[in-house]
Amino acid sequence: MPPTDTERRLCEATARGDRDGQVAAIAGEDLYLAVPQQGQDPLPVYDDPAAGGKCIPVLTRGMLPPWQAQQFFDRVSVEELAQDWPNDKWRLAVNPGTPCAAYLAASPTHRAGWQRLRAQLGVRPGGLLVTHYGGPLHGPVAQGLACGAPIAVHHSVPWNELGTAFLDHAADAQTLRDQWSVTDPASWQQRLDQLLGGQFVPAETETALRARARARDAEDPADAAGEEPGTTGSRDAADTPAVPELVTRYEERFRTDGLLPADGRVVSLVALDHAHAVNLVRWGLGARLCAPQQAEQAVQQVAARAKEVYGSWEEFAAGYALGRMLAFDNGWFGPQYAEAVHLHRVLTQDPSSPWRGLPFA
Repeated sequence: MPPTDTERRLCEATARGDRDGQVAAIAGEDLYLAVPQQGQDPLPVYDDPAAGGKCIPVLTRGMLPPWQAQQFFDRVSVEELAQDWPNDKWRLAVNPGTPCAAYLAASPTHRAGWQRLRAQLGVRPGGLLVTHYGGPLHGPVAQGLACGAPIAVHHSVPWNELGTAFLDHAADAQTLRDQWSVTDPASWQQRLDQLLGGQFVPAETETALRARARARDAEDPADAAGEEPGTTGSRDAADTPAVPELVTRYEERFRTDGLLPADGRVVSLVALDHAHAVNLVRWGLGARLCAPQQAEQAVQQVAARAKEVYGSWEEFAAGYALGRMLAFDNGWFGPQYAEAVHLHRVLTQDPSSPWRGLPFA
């Protein structure tokens, strides 16, 4: 089975002898070129008997090899390859030596065709749900990775991958450095522990949400039945910290847009930290600040922490969306809100979503 839809399209085009279809399958995708190690040639040119000559090999995302500490890959596009191709007689070998292999002629005419298809099809958009069929699909590791699925969907990378790269080695290291001030294994572990502890969400709002949830759980069903969403019983009101007005505004909009049920309320914001924790692990793998066994243990910790707070993927999803809105939208209901709604709908409605197929607990 091809690991992702990209390899499936490539295999189908190769099977029917469709050269344009082969290029179309990869035209908008990231391709991966091995970074030469010390003493190696800058380009990994090799003689391939299947192609009958010299080739430059690239891999599609789903065909990246398992994580190795000293093996890195750079992302390239067919457009970049077409512009910088060094020899008209060489071929582009896509996934050579695998069932998803394709060998593309790279004369000036062929390269112009690559660029034409790239322009026609465009760059792969964000917001796509991608599954790697060779990655974890069931069990605690998959459940942990599913907690990070919103960020994977944002970048259109496989949600269930713990491997060579999130985007690529350089980009993953830059994300950690610029967004999280992480530059070494010690600072990576420190940030992970903070995210697992929910230390990046606004503490006062989190306290109010937790108190409101406890109060609601303690209410008598007969009393709760007559209350409006977003309020607490009068007997508990004096003891419950006030939920900020901005939270109730978002909750009202969430109910309208289907992010919450008609009587739903957000129970906690820590889903945002849990999602970031999963992706901190994935970025750490890509930057070589942690190793696969450590990464698996960490994402399982994320799943365990999420289950302590939430009772379902729906509760987790609403917590993530509200946490993101408070951090990045601040009541504007602008592009960040539209993206949050899109991510929520993809992950709660697509039949192939882990939030549909995996049990939360």
